[in-house]
Amino acid sequence: MIQIALPCTQATSEEHPTMSQVVRMLYTQLAAERWEEWKQVEVTRRQDYETLQRSFNWADDSIHNLEAVELSCGR
Repeated sequence: MIQIALPCTQATSEEHPTMSQVVRMLYTQLAAERWEEWKQVEVTRRQDYETLQRSFNWADDSIHNLEAVELSCGR
């Protein structure tokens, strides 16, 4: 925000950015911040998913490595 505000405080009005330039700078700054937030959320979500997936890998292994086991005697 300071980087956007400083040009607006120049001594002469000719050195000030136009309002459309200020809005564009604000939008760009906001978009960059939101992109960083989104990336962090996605990284966290992916890590959670991978952790969850690893915790269930034992189930995949046990499904494919079954041996016939007699559970009880014939009736």
